[in-house]
Amino acid sequence: MEVKILKEDKTSLDIEIGSLTIAEVLRVYLNKEGAKLAVWRRDHPTKNPVLRIEGDNPKKLLKSAIAKLEKEIDAASDAFKKLK
Repeated sequence: MEVKILKEDKTSLDIEIGSLTIAEVLRVYLNKEGAKLAVWRRDHPTKNPVLRIEGDNPKKLLKSAIAKLEKEIDAASDAFKKLK
């Protein structure tokens, strides 16, 4: 999946993400991580969503949210494998 940084400064980050589902999941996890603002928008259904993150260190928040999401996915995958 392609991710493009559109705008970056100390307190905000705008990234274009190739999947609406990933943008929504990241929004939820970013809000849990304490982001001041984590929202996505899409100008048109044929366009990719843009995720806006505002906080003290938006890149650090994004990395932390992705790490927690990976842990939960791994735990769910392990639990699923044990069911076999």
